[in-house]
Amino acid sequence: MSKVIFTSKATAKNGRDGHVKSEDGLIDLNLVNPATNKEDKGSNPEQLFAATYSACFDGALNLVASNQDKKIDSETTAEVSFCKDEENGGFKIAATLNVSIEGVSQEEADKLVEDAHEVCPYSKATRGNVDVTLNAKAL
Repeated sequence: MSKVIFTSKATAKNGRDGHVKSEDGLIDLNLVNPATNKEDKGSNPEQLFAATYSACFDGALNLVASNQDKKIDSETTAEVSFCKDEENGGFKIAATLNVSIEGVSQEEADKLVEDAHEVCPYSKATRGNVDVTLNAKAL
């Protein structure tokens, strides 16, 4: 097992129509399944995953750029979709990462995004399990 640097903890109750709360209380959200409930307000697992994946990926991108002596300004938006799994039945998720990078050419932006996808912990965790589309845009 890898050396643990830190551990975060959150608890969900009643699944997609319940509540999730982090151990420190910073996350304390009602959960609403948007596929079955259009009226109530709340978050959902895909929205939370989009937030965490975009943050992790943008951090990995900036690390990769720094290691290549490139000064960039970046923004990553993750779109996480809840999908029907036609092959295996049930459901699955898919992700699209839309990455805007200022300070490099389009070719460099494409390469930086590909390199970040290789080192981002969330990309590693999803590799082979989640369809991830990468869209890089140089500004």
